[in-house]
Amino acid sequence: MWMKVRDGLERLVLSAERLTRRRPMQRSAEQQAAVAAATRHLFLYHSSLCPYCIKTRRAIARLDLPIALRDTKRDPVHHDALRDGGGKVQVPCLRIDEPGTTRFIYESNSIIAYLSERFGAARR
Repeated sequence: MWMKVRDGLERLVLSAERLTRRRPMQRSAEQQAAVAAATRHLFLYHSSLCPYCIKTRRAIARLDLPIALRDTKRDPVHHDALRDGGGKVQVPCLRIDEPGTTRFIYESNSIIAYLSERFGAARR
């Protein structure tokens, strides 16, 4: 019973999130291609109903960033990867794979600040 309620709530929250998004940032085709290349090694560990994750996903949508989402509640592989790589299971968490190193940024405000600085100012 609880799973049906949770699934229904999740669908409602995700629908509301999609319906209330602002228009994404506008870039030229060349700029967007460069952004897509730069985000290939970024991964957001999240949970669909977490309010801080929703806030972070909304900022990602506003910045029009194709960042791969990894749901730690639905996929135990992502849960374990976050725990083993980042040292704790806390969402949202942005994984940044760089040559020779991997960094993890926790906290929605820190993630949004990093993405805004790197890819353009986010409208609030």
